[in-house]
Amino acid sequence: MPDDGPTATREAPAAPPPPPASTAPPVSSVTGRRALWLGVGVVLLALNLRPALVAVSPLAGTIRAESGMSAAATSLLTALPLLCFGLLAPLAPRLGRRLGTERALLATMVLICAGTALRLLDSVAALFAGTVVIGAGIAVANVLLPGLIKRDFPARAGLMTGLYSMSLFGGAALAAGVTVPVQRATGLNWQATLACWGALAALALLVWLPQVRSGARAAATAHQVARPVRGLWRDPLAWQVTGYMGLQSLSYYAAAAWLPTMLEDAGTSAGDAGWLLSYSSLLGITGSFLAPVLVGRRLRAGVLAALGAALCATAFGGMLAAPAAGAYVWMTLLGLGQGAAISLALLFIVQRAPDARHTAQLSSMAQCFGYILAATGPAVLGAVHDLSGSWTVPLAVLLALLVPQIAVGWGASRPRQVAGR
Repeated sequence: MPDDGPTATREAPAAPPPPPASTAPPVSSVTGRRALWLGVGVVLLALNLRPALVAVSPLAGTIRAESGMSAAATSLLTALPLLCFGLLAPLAPRLGRRLGTERALLATMVLICAGTALRLLDSVAALFAGTVVIGAGIAVANVLLPGLIKRDFPARAGLMTGLYSMSLFGGAALAAGVTVPVQRATGLNWQATLACWGALAALALLVWLPQVRSGARAAATAHQVARPVRGLWRDPLAWQVTGYMGLQSLSYYAAAAWLPTMLEDAGTSAGDAGWLLSYSSLLGITGSFLAPVLVGRRLRAGVLAALGAALCATAFGGMLAAPAAGAYVWMTLLGLGQGAAISLALLFIVQRAPDARHTAQLSSMAQCFGYILAATGPAVLGAVHDLSGSWTVPLAVLLALLVPQIAVGWGASRPRQVAGR
């Protein structure tokens, strides 16, 4: 990849210097009523970045029975979105530069609505096509939202990142918890039940529409991010942020894929095992909101990254020792630790970048590698289980991976900013 930027990480200045005469000044932060509506829009967008995908898991048995799909094909419905997140992340900054951030984010909700509509068709091909379209929309929004927070809420980045990550967990927990009850209450088939989540995307689209009509700000944003950042892929701090995003994502998705099975093998009923995973996601809402807010109160982010990993380590260790007896304790600790980790990963993207242009590019880099790594987690953990014949070695692997996660989290937490131009 061509690179003409500096390779060393630079210290963040105490106060940003005035922009050169030849450079457009950054867009100022929003205030008042517009800030309130923009914040509501961000929360609604974030709420849509998991439900349309997570809703597949509670219906997986029904989908297999009625469509004749194999277990491997059904599991691909979970892996495909993660691959979309990783492979399409590099395209998101380009789309943001071409359309402007507001218009690009509106397009992501259109894609999610279109993907859910595709899944209404009684066809396995339409199910997979809709999943890819939804994954593409989410991939772009994943990358662009941190840049928007950096641009419009620089003084409230911790609070907005907390609300953003809390909405991610909230959307996932909502989909996991209500998809089957909605199907039973309405008598809908699985296609229509999945398509119901398009209504949430349509609501976000309508609320976001006024942001697109703000032509002056959209034009200013497009000018501000007109040039791609060069030199970022040779920056050590950028790789530390990327490593933290990847390792915490791998831990989260690998655990989410196999923890219910681990609990069932330990004697927990299938219903209780599924509920415990949803319960963990609900606790993740608390951890994801508190972590960036605590960092804003001058608690070191590196300490929080280590504390979040320690909570996860205790949970995995507890699963080794007494998986069924202490399940609620382990799921509580895991939810808090994983919630803190994802919000810190997003906060590092915002804080380690000097402006919205760098934020979008760093977000693209971190999520490209992070989600591709995360997509391998469930398969690798399953293969290790098959080879070892128990869940002891897979849990030991998850425990071991927390060590490099702490290391890169500590490095990413240093008060510096990435280099690149």
